[in-house]
Amino acid sequence: MLRLLILTIAAAALLPPAAYAETKPITAPRKADLADRVAGTYKGDIISDARGSSKSGITITVTRTGPNKVEIKSSHTRIPTVTIPLEKAMDAILAASGPYVFLLDTVRSPDRLDLTIDDASWSGNRVATPAKK
Repeated sequence: MLRLLILTIAAAALLPPAAYAETKPITAPRKADLADRVAGTYKGDIISDARGSSKSGITITVTRTGPNKVEIKSSHTRIPTVTIPLEKAMDAILAASGPYVFLLDTVRSPDRLDLTIDDASWSGNRVATPAKK
């Protein structure tokens, strides 16, 4: 019995450290969704409305926050930061619900985005996409 215990301890001491490490399961890469498709940086203009005149050179950043969900951030205070769920309808990616307009036509103009948020309308084109991780 003592001999078996000594042999077991000696064998365990000879094992490489990797044998003790916890192994993480290998997960498949997640499937790209609508939020991945529209994520990026867009530059465009706010169209004049009841709250003010037109503004040029406004940057919009679209960031994926979850499956088919994006956060919109603007370089101008007239367009507040909002989160918008997305859906696909024919060739367009649209806001799935809520009071906002989000429109990206994937066929006719795949890099053009049109938004209406908080009664301010913005329209522009993609200038950058997020880096792949």
